Amino acid sequence: MKLIKCIIRPNKVDEVRAALEKTSIQGMTISEVRGHGRQKGHKAIYRGREYEVSLLPKTMIEMVIPDQQVGEVLRIVMETARTGDIGDGRIFVLPVEEGHNIRTSEREN
Repeated sequence: MKLIKCIIRPNKVDEVRAALEKTSIQGMTISEVRGHGRQKGHKAIYRGREYEVSLLPKTMIEMVIPDQQVGEVLRIVMETARTGDIGDGRIFVLPVEEGHNIRTSEREN
């Protein structure tokens, strides 16, 4: 199993989620996060004063999937979340040793 962490633009979340749900993805966790990559934030003006916004709002989608679905999930997220501009996001793939269902005490690996 793999843990896929996708950090994407907030305006792309519904589109990515819908595309993933069309496949056999059974569950995901979606969180609002803040951070920056290469774009390093931007300057904004509020009430006539300029200030720097260094941590930009992003959304993180996390899902644990079988190894054989990794390629399909990566393809779907990359195609759906891509705008071609800096700040489109990142995808991380991490190994998962095992998972446990709290309700049934069932072990997954």
